[in-house]
Order: sequence, then C-alpha cells, then structure tokens
Amino acid sequence: MTTHKTRLSLEEGHSRKFLVIVDESREVESALFFAASRIQHSGGSLALLYVIQPQDYQHWMGVKQVQLEEETSKAKALFRMFRRKLNTAGFETVPSEEIIREGKVADEILKLIDEDQDIAILVLGAATDAKGPGPLVSSLAVGKLAGTFPIPVTIVPGDLTLDEITRLA
Repeated sequence: MTTHKTRLSLEEGHSRKFLVIVDESREVESALFFAASRIQHSGGSLALLYVIQPQDYQHWMGVKQVQLEEETSKAKALFRMFRRKLNTAGFETVPSEEIIREGKVADEILKLIDEDQDIAILVLGAATDAKGPGPLVSSLAVGKLAGTFPIPVTIVPGDLTLDEITRLA
C-alpha cells in the first residue's frame, strides 16, 4: 500500500488551485461551480483534469492512436463547454488551466497533485443516483486512500442548484 505525504500548506508565492476532474457525468457541474465560487470568494485558480483511461490494444497501435485522438477531442470539447457554462454563470474571471492525462484516474490525480505543488483542494461532485456517490468519490473520499490523501477533498452534492452552491461556497 502506497502512502502519500499530506501537504499542509502552500509555499510562499504560490497560488492555490482547486482541482476538478472533468468527465461527462452530471455531477461535474456541481464541483465546477463550487470550485469557481470558492475562487471568487477567496482567490486561486481552477485546474481541470480529464483522464483518458487506457484500453487494451496490445496488437492494435493504430486503433490506440485513434482512440487517444478521439478522447483528446472529447476532452477539449468538454473544456470548452464547461468554460461557456462558467462564463454564463458569472465566473468569467476565474482563471483556469486544462490538463489531459492518460492512465488510471486515481493514479493520474495523485501524480498531478505530486507534480503541481499549487493544487491544494480536490473538488468532486457526488452522483445522485441510488448506486452511490460515484466511483471517483467512492475510491478517493471513502475508499482506502481517504485517510492518506495528500490534500483535502471537498464533495459537493450533485443535486444542488447554482444558487445553493454559491451560498455554500
């Protein structure tokens, strides 16, 4: 079992980043709006991470390349869509960066946090269906990593309205 050193504070001169994992789930918007609202209230910036999950293409490198290109295009489209939603909701001044990685989601989140010392908070949206809060929330926030995760994790209920989110943030 790997343990991760908890990061207690940012170094002098660094700006706090709120990390939001981007995918096609409905609850991403809740996490996105919460993080943007916190940034407007307290400063910082937004780091949007899209992770391309590896497929098993041992003998089909051409197929793998096509899949990577398609997933990269999808990631860029999601980034554009979420930027438009932020602008429409009044968060046009929130600075953001877009990051695309390939690998297992939890592994790539941990690698990014380790590489970027400015990432201070992971914001996740919780699914509202009966199956539970979603695989990412389950694995990172309540799974075996929860007690050793290197930064705080904020879980935002996926069914909150934008007004409720901005009042809470």
